[in-house]
Amino acid sequence: MQPHTFDRALTLARTRRHFFRDCGVGVGTMALGSLLARDASAGERTDPLAPRKPHFPAKAKAVIYLFMAGAPSQLELFEPKPELNKLHGQKVPETFTKGKRFAFIKGDAKLLGSVRKFEKAGKCGMDISELLPHHREIADDLCWLRGMKTDVFNHGPAKCFINTGSPQFGRPSMGAWLTYGLGSESDSLPGFVVLQSGPRGPRGGASLYGSGFLPSVYQGVPFLKGPSPILDLAPPPKVSTRDQGEFVDAVNDLNRLRHDQTGDPEIQTRIAAYEMAYRMQTSAPELMDLSKEDTKTLDMYGAVKGKPSFAANCLLARRLVQRGVRFIQLYHTDWDHHGGPLDLTKPLENICKEVDQPCAALVKDLKRLGLLDSTIVVWGGEFGRTPMGESRETIGRDHHIDAYTMWVAGGGFKPGTLYGKSDEIGYNVVENEVHVHDLQATILNQMGLDHTKLTFRFQGRDFRLTDVHGKVVKDVLN
Repeated sequence: MQPHTFDRALTLARTRRHFFRDCGVGVGTMALGSLLARDASAGERTDPLAPRKPHFPAKAKAVIYLFMAGAPSQLELFEPKPELNKLHGQKVPETFTKGKRFAFIKGDAKLLGSVRKFEKAGKCGMDISELLPHHREIADDLCWLRGMKTDVFNHGPAKCFINTGSPQFGRPSMGAWLTYGLGSESDSLPGFVVLQSGPRGPRGGASLYGSGFLPSVYQGVPFLKGPSPILDLAPPPKVSTRDQGEFVDAVNDLNRLRHDQTGDPEIQTRIAAYEMAYRMQTSAPELMDLSKEDTKTLDMYGAVKGKPSFAANCLLARRLVQRGVRFIQLYHTDWDHHGGPLDLTKPLENICKEVDQPCAALVKDLKRLGLLDSTIVVWGGEFGRTPMGESRETIGRDHHIDAYTMWVAGGGFKPGTLYGKSDEIGYNVVENEVHVHDLQATILNQMGLDHTKLTFRFQGRDFRLTDVHGKVVKDVLN
């Protein structure tokens, strides 16, 4: 930008603020209403996160995605297989493994039965293991997808695939697509928020919640643990609210001038970021403060005031939905139970304890507050685990893409539904398969979006979350 353009922009900004602030009579008063109305109207047209109409009436307004990074074992949690237990220690038939690839094991790996005890829960009769006792209390509120299938068997690309629809990094995530298509109903928080727990972040990192080739305003915003979720959000010492507001106004005026010249959507992102950060100085600390939640609610989730945890993140997810955030994603790591440090004994027991109660509490709490009907809750990992064992220092299971279990609740999904079935050893889906692209298409459908029409032109062609695949699974919808 040329120096004279910079000076002119500052002069215009100062003159307009002086006029609005100090000229309270005569022509100033007469013009003020129409000028503000024009600015407000322009803001509605240019705000990339302004709420937008769906393609058709939506069943849900928000999504909470509980992502169990590392892939939980369906055979220890949701899928008792008596025949697999009978065949424990035997070689898997070649008809199952011929032409298949695995991450670590060979095709001649021995079958591994499960030692976990299962009980049928709820009226739906879902089999739930001893490791998830709280899930038994919400069995009839969940839609159980027991025939899930994916295409990718390594963690990073598989996480990318279920989150972005492609195993290649650089595509927009589901949360980015939804905020691009629908905007956000919150004017003081991002439209897409990411909460993480566990000893580390998920493999794939920010690509899993990025915006790819969409404008970066639609990417997920990670909230840090503690009372200050966003770095550098607080103003510098001795800077008043008025001074900060004038600074934001001046910077945004310059950015708007530049946008008028170039049409670059990233400039709109920059404007929205300044304005959002200014509003979040109040909203973000208030959101993270759980002291106003009563003891009964905290105990229901298993959350402790001032202590970051997956339980606290589940409660924060409910608070974010109440504040109009469109997409909330919780990542909880260390579900990769191959054997060795992480196996199917104590490590699996410990991680189940961390998530079981909070997940059940979230579903119950949303239902209690009348929010479950309009909120989709999704639970699952990037793939499942093999019926064959993997022997390291201790026994675990390898990655499995051909049959695993996820669950969905709320947002027009049929509660208490058992959909899909795997064979007698849990290797292949034999009834009502749901591919990852089908799940993505169905979630978008419940948000009022046709997955074939939610597109963005990039490098000469239209892209979408489901690529050229996916169908809406109508059998699991009300």
